[in-house]
Amino acid sequence: MLETSLDIQTIRKDFPILGRTVHGQPLVYLDNAATSQTPDQVVNVIVDYYHRYNANIHRGVHTLSQEATDAYEVARQKIQKHFHIGKSHEVIFTSGTTHGINLVATGFTSFLKKGDEVLVSAMEHHSNIVPWQMLCERTGAILKVIPMNVEGELVMEEYHNLLSENTKLVFCNHVSNALGTVNPIEEIIEGAHKVGAAVLIDGAQAAAHIKADLQALDVDFYTVSAHKMCGPTGVGILYGKEAWLNKLPPYQGGGEMIAEVTFEKTTYADLPHKFEAGTPNICGGIAFGAALDYMNGIGFDAIAQYEDELLQYATERLLSIEGLKIYGTAEHKTSVISFNIEGVHPYDIGTILDKLGIAVRTGHHCAQPIMDFYKIPGTVRASFSFYNTKEEVDKLVEGVERAKNMLL
Repeated sequence: MLETSLDIQTIRKDFPILGRTVHGQPLVYLDNAATSQTPDQVVNVIVDYYHRYNANIHRGVHTLSQEATDAYEVARQKIQKHFHIGKSHEVIFTSGTTHGINLVATGFTSFLKKGDEVLVSAMEHHSNIVPWQMLCERTGAILKVIPMNVEGELVMEEYHNLLSENTKLVFCNHVSNALGTVNPIEEIIEGAHKVGAAVLIDGAQAAAHIKADLQALDVDFYTVSAHKMCGPTGVGILYGKEAWLNKLPPYQGGGEMIAEVTFEKTTYADLPHKFEAGTPNICGGIAFGAALDYMNGIGFDAIAQYEDELLQYATERLLSIEGLKIYGTAEHKTSVISFNIEGVHPYDIGTILDKLGIAVRTGHHCAQPIMDFYKIPGTVRASFSFYNTKEEVDKLVEGVERAKNMLL
């Protein structure tokens, strides 16, 4: 395997939090699938905004408002370029992936009728299950599930069998947050379009690892959260094809999303403002653009290569622990490992690891149907980013072994 071209120790200096201690131990942060850390280059942009040009956007003629508006719209263009989106007004700023999914699910209420079918995959986050259940309850549509196998891969033959002229919507995550599986979204999108169905891909877990080309994918909707990819919390984007965004009704009413308001009738603004009611997370949007600059400066190919190196190393080391089982052994994975030790509850392992300064996630990871499939209460999830090291993997393995010896 090729050694990484990244200077990891220099990169780590951009993240001061990685130098802190927890319970007297050096922090080993392995919960990146929940939230990645934020480098100084992004934090400095946030500070600069509040120090120099904090103002509301799109409405003011004064200098600060113009500067804030310009910075916000430049960030939209950065996002457009990064994801290879055709038009900047197809980028809708949201509070995050969940917001984007709910916007689409609510908008489709007027398009579905009793007997229509909505497909979701068996490995979805609750945010990509519950909104569609609510949509089906409102419309009488039927929710159907694309099954998965024990390796944590979708059974694509069954997916194609489920598709029919009744299929109106298909929803799938690009990468499973619980298992790390990279799903074959190209095949999913192509199959759905053959029967005239629209497709929304949840890109929250993929965006930190995979630079998606949304025009090449021909996807109808794609959602992302900034905090998974070195940006701040509370901001994300929904990409939608212009034709779909024009069809969907506004998600919220308020300032910014209107063209004209009288007590008799209101007309709505053009894209993207139609879906951006109220004062947005201005600073968050600008910082999202800065986070993309930072990650692109490192290079997504180099990031992917190094994270795969970490994944392979951690997988081999963890499997050396007797009684440890990894859930999610798909051929194509990002740097996520979910595991359990026979006879030990994952919460107990996570608690001991925390006392050793090691941050992992435990539980069902907002993907309870996956845990039900494996008949387990949850897993310990270690998720790696480009600023993690093999030495940190070694500390994780030592910590898991220590926890096992204490609990068994």
